[in-house]
Amino acid sequence: MTQIVVQCSPTDGGWLARVSVTDDDSRRKFEVAVSQAELARLDSNSADPSALVRRSFEFLLARESKDSILPSFELSVIGRYFPEYEREIRRS
Repeated sequence: MTQIVVQCSPTDGGWLARVSVTDDDSRRKFEVAVSQAELARLDSNSADPSALVRRSFEFLLARESKDSILPSFELSVIGRYFPEYEREIRRS
């Protein structure tokens, strides 16, 4: 079973999410920048991006291994690799 732990800290214009993904084999850490505009567009009912980042990692892990995910990225980058991301993440 995969465990995803998300901790968000405010930054100018958004948040920095520190994410830890642990499975049976290993643990990997990530940093994800989330802008206020991205949170408003993708999860308008939330004031904190933690749930959005968690769902985003669930989305990514359904498509690739944790070792294939960039160690540091902006949340908007996911849509460049997976065009269906925004449509699917809004539904979840």
